[in-house]
Amino acid sequence: MKKILVLMIVFMLFSCKSKAVLLQQDASKNNSSASTSETIIANYYKTNFDFSTLYIKANAKYKDDKQTQNVTAEIKIKKNEKILVSVRFLGFTVAKALITPTSVKYYEKIGNNFFEGNYETLSKWLGADLNFLKVQNLFLGKPIDDLSKEKFIATITDKLVQLQNTDASTFKTFSIDAKNYTLAKQEINQINKNRLLQIVYPDYQNTNQLLLPTALDINATADGKNTTININYRSISVNEDLSFPYNVPDGYEQISIK
Repeated sequence: MKKILVLMIVFMLFSCKSKAVLLQQDASKNNSSASTSETIIANYYKTNFDFSTLYIKANAKYKDDKQTQNVTAEIKIKKNEKILVSVRFLGFTVAKALITPTSVKYYEKIGNNFFEGNYETLSKWLGADLNFLKVQNLFLGKPIDDLSKEKFIATITDKLVQLQNTDASTFKTFSIDAKNYTLAKQEINQINKNRLLQIVYPDYQNTNQLLLPTALDINATADGKNTTININYRSISVNEDLSFPYNVPDGYEQISIK
């Protein structure tokens, strides 16, 4: 259960139509145009994504080489500050996790233990170097990395604009739907570390003028082992007053994760 919880933590934009058509036309004229990629990225970050808190209720399915489990989760996000994940099985809370820009903490009731650490374990399991903002972006349907900080080549594939970087050691691909500037898929392939992380966002919904994903499908491969997580958002509330209670019960044993 501890691996399921930590993995779930990590996984658990409007523009007018005429602008999208022009974007597709520009990219089609020159599929390797750096200037086109810069235009796409600039327009992507112009979309509205302002909020203070999010409260997400979700169903999740976890599968690896040894097991498959179905759970429910409540995900509370205070923008850029903290994320609280409560995992339930058959209606009972079995684990909680709290992540901040500096730490990752969780406890589970089945084993009566708790963990306090940083992002090193998450990065190792999920096949990408992570921090708080990257984890937050995964839940929000946004790119793991700041696209404006790198150079990309733009192409059109399956009616999506694909942004691909030019780094031979870590291949990154971000597929953007040009109709509404939403992220359809992102993929990080660290060839030298034998790690691959792929996140697919099948659809989005408008919630308080925010385009947020309705689900995310994660496929992570590290050291030849594959893990998939499917998270379906049942409901999303924006800008509510939320509490973030997290207290390790007395008598729990602190553990390390390798």
